[in-house]
Amino acid sequence: MKGENESIVKKNARKGPGWELEDASKWELAAESIVVRMRWFGVAMGYILVQSRVALGVELRDPSAVRAFLALGAGYAALDLAFHRMGEVFLKRAPLFVATMESIFIALLCYHDTGLNSPFRWYYLLSLVCCAIRYRPATAWLTFCVHCASLLCLTTILEPSRADRLSVPVFVGVLAWVTWAGSALSTLLKDTGRRLERVNEELRENRAELERRVLERSEALRAAQARVIHQEKMAAFGLLAAGIAHEVGNPLAALSSLVQLLRRRQPDTYSLEKLDLAARQLDRIGRTLRELVDFSRPGPLVEGPVRIREVVDEALGIAKYYHSTKGRIITTELAEDVPNVRAVRDHLVQVVLNLVLNAIDATVKGGRIDIKAETIEQNGTFLVLTLQDDGRGISIADQCRLFQPYFTTKTRGTGLGLYISREIVEEFGGRLTFESDLGRGATFSVRLPALKVEPTRSISVAAEARSA
Repeated sequence: MKGENESIVKKNARKGPGWELEDASKWELAAESIVVRMRWFGVAMGYILVQSRVALGVELRDPSAVRAFLALGAGYAALDLAFHRMGEVFLKRAPLFVATMESIFIALLCYHDTGLNSPFRWYYLLSLVCCAIRYRPATAWLTFCVHCASLLCLTTILEPSRADRLSVPVFVGVLAWVTWAGSALSTLLKDTGRRLERVNEELRENRAELERRVLERSEALRAAQARVIHQEKMAAFGLLAAGIAHEVGNPLAALSSLVQLLRRRQPDTYSLEKLDLAARQLDRIGRTLRELVDFSRPGPLVEGPVRIREVVDEALGIAKYYHSTKGRIITTELAEDVPNVRAVRDHLVQVVLNLVLNAIDATVKGGRIDIKAETIEQNGTFLVLTLQDDGRGISIADQCRLFQPYFTTKTRGTGLGLYISREIVEEFGGRLTFESDLGRGATFSVRLPALKVEPTRSISVAAEARSA
């Protein structure tokens, strides 16, 4: 029970300081709806009582005055109804004033009707029930006291018979019982309403939390599926590359052997030049095959110190075989003193390669791509690798969805490159951001925590430089 109360207190604290006022306002409007109906019921019953009793020949002190006061009561009920329709409670800050006016109103009805035996004295009960529903028990008991004073004044003015005087204490007892019962029931209903509101609020918050967690799990599952698909594609590409390299390597080795045999026969100058050209082209094909095999071979997945220059060189070595690379001007500005970062080398190569290929696709022939690396000091030491192109840029509509999985503007793109790249960078404690203006190119920045350079390593490097 203690834990439940603490939970309720915390929930209410999150709802803000005005939650009690909000609940009270809801209760006042709901209670006012009941009070308005009760008042109209009282006015209607009053007219019926007057008309029926006059028709039956009951002698009233002043029927016209009774009708006039009932018309006044109807006007007050209409005013109360109008405020209720506007979402307000008429004279809600002056309950004792309302109780006093109702006491005088009921006393005048009884006086002009038949005195203490008038059926209009039961209006005191209706007034107490309305007050108990609308206000606190203390206000209801104060209203009871006002009604008792009104009844006492009426008794004093009319000078009733002994039997009528004896009925007054009994009627006061009934009023006291109605005040107690109405206040107790109203308090119980208010407490129950507050508890139900709290339970509903907790249910709404729990539902929102559950929906948020389901959304997070769905996004995580979608991300995992995207990465698995991307890895499977890369594995299939690596297997295909290894197979191609093996199939091409065998005839390539045979051609290279034939060229070597022909060169040993000491041919004429023209033939020797052509054989040398063929040998160079065969060596070039061999280097390409070795790079292809190295790229297809799975690397270690262990994190360790990685030099960003080596990562960029390897990524550019792979990107040069991309069909759109020709005609682009790619420059690198990588200082020798940039620190290493802690990452998985192959994963970081994949990030840089994705960014380079995107920059190539975003530019036209003659386009420029600048790759820079620098060190910044901002709550720590960070290595920032930027890739800037002068291509078509990224529209505002696409910028909001750029890192979403399966979103692509390419006709043959998978929509996983940037998404996987950001996931990889964030795994290493970094950030992948971009800036772009439509028609003015884009700049992607990879920010990674830099490793501290050990003093012993710095001394050895300096010594090697002096010896050189």
